[in-house]
Amino acid sequence: MQAWLRSLSFPVPSSVSDAVSLARFELERALPAYSFRLSVQPELGEGWSFSRRDGEACLAGGPAGLLYGAYHLIQLSLSGQALPEEAASAPRYALRMINCWDNMDGTVERGYAGRSLFFEGGAFQYDPDRIRSLGRLLASVGLNVLCINNVNVHFPAQLLLEDLLPDLAALADLLRPFCVRLMISVDFSQPLRHGLPSADPLDPAVRAWWAEAANRVYAAIPDLAGFLVKADSENRPGPHAYGRSHAEGANMLAEALRPHGGVLVWRAFVYNCHQDWRDTATDRPRAPWELYMPMDGQFADNVILQVKHGPFDFQVREPLSPLLLSLRHTPMAMELQLAQEYTGHQIDIYAMPPMWQELFRDLPADRICAITAVSNLGRDENLTGHPFAALNLFAFGRLAWDPAVDPAEVTRQWARLTYAFPEAQERQLVSLLMGSRRVYEKYTAPLGLGWMVNPHVHYGPNPSGYEFDQWGTYHKANHTAVGIDRTRNGTGYLSQYPESFQRRYGDPSVCPDLDLLFFHRLPYSFVMKDGRTLLQRIYDDHFEGYEEAAAMQETLKALPFPEPDAGVIQERMQRQLANAREWRDVINTFFFRLSGIPDQHGRVIYD
Repeated sequence: MQAWLRSLSFPVPSSVSDAVSLARFELERALPAYSFRLSVQPELGEGWSFSRRDGEACLAGGPAGLLYGAYHLIQLSLSGQALPEEAASAPRYALRMINCWDNMDGTVERGYAGRSLFFEGGAFQYDPDRIRSLGRLLASVGLNVLCINNVNVHFPAQLLLEDLLPDLAALADLLRPFCVRLMISVDFSQPLRHGLPSADPLDPAVRAWWAEAANRVYAAIPDLAGFLVKADSENRPGPHAYGRSHAEGANMLAEALRPHGGVLVWRAFVYNCHQDWRDTATDRPRAPWELYMPMDGQFADNVILQVKHGPFDFQVREPLSPLLLSLRHTPMAMELQLAQEYTGHQIDIYAMPPMWQELFRDLPADRICAITAVSNLGRDENLTGHPFAALNLFAFGRLAWDPAVDPAEVTRQWARLTYAFPEAQERQLVSLLMGSRRVYEKYTAPLGLGWMVNPHVHYGPNPSGYEFDQWGTYHKANHTAVGIDRTRNGTGYLSQYPESFQRRYGDPSVCPDLDLLFFHRLPYSFVMKDGRTLLQRIYDDHFEGYEEAAAMQETLKALPFPEPDAGVIQERMQRQLANAREWRDVINTFFFRLSGIPDQHGRVIYD
């Protein structure tokens, strides 16, 4: 059970089989002082309205809206707020999804919270009570779709197989009362595993195979949300093998899903993952825009293009992907990452709401129709490994419902629901969490560089770990300068952005400091806006980041966390401090050895 629902300690009976009865059940037990009347109004859909008059509280909405409204009211009450006289709300995005990267052998790719909640030993294996708790958890923050298996589908783990469908349907049954629909990842080349000589999307036999597969799975799970596909990316099969476009590949699958009302979510994370580091013309961040812009308007209307929020891969800091700003005639979902692959592995504290606020500041309100996040869930007792990683899941649900939500207010509500500290201690915790991203950023990769991590595991510093590798993630540091020139004088990547972005990032004298080395190659002697040199800023950030991590540890020691959270928090904070020390010393030493320029303050850097 996640901390923010501990107050709902009573289990949901298995006899509660629909959202309306569940909403009534939750309200009666959590808010017994109120007399609730539930009014089913299907036209409100997932939205809800609430009024309180003459001693009666009326909650109206479609079945899902009643459930979401019930959880909203319960959380208001549990966080010490009075129920309003009137209120109404509806979600900004119809599809609000968690992407689990679980494999059927029980492992989780980029999973930092234990083994899979759904699979073990090549089969479905789960605790039904825990799945119901998971459904309750997701519904409590308004999330409505759960993709349970890895986008990198490993043969023979194909959830479309007939002998797996009863177990898949049983899982869907457990989640259905919570208005959580399943989605499954499929392998584009799957027909090849079933006797067909090709997976060509224009081959009538292939199209027929997918249509029959869709018919079979929807007969078992009629409300399946659809399929998620990763194609032609990082050695995954796709339509390019047959000389077909991604629009042709996606539309073929969408055609199979259309009779059932399903959507095809097609990941736009496609680039050359076998780049030669000697090639200075190819710039990995350019790839998605170059591939998909010519296809704008060619995708079927039940295709959603899922675009990572940045042009690289969930780095500590990236600008918003230009693809999210450029496509006009293609439905898009923005993909975030809850799993802390490059942001501390759910060991180091990294609260994501401030980063998401920056993304939505730059994203036009009408540009996306859905929002997804890579899961940080696993079989650990607290589901997210680090107790504080639960904040990111909670905040993602709130933001998926309303992207204008205040990150500080969401963090405050999560802290109050989770720990119920006195006001002064709550302020300390909220301040620590809101500042945790900058602390992590300071002691890791500097000023927008990214990728200075140990290859494959992506935890801990290795400034040249990917420098001569195939992934196109280079910083080109030498004895005088560092960074990639992505202006028109360099790779031209910046030209993919609107004019306003080109003005913001194109001139290093006005480019935000924290993005400098993403867009520019600069000498170590470059003078920053505050008068420090670029290299001195790198040194200072890394020393400050370690010191601030040490201060975080002292703050956490003084806060009265309950067990088992207290032990986990202290153990992980100790690991974070060791990690911060390693990052500080490795990165500072790396740049000192290259440049020969010492720290102006005489602090210890190893030569």
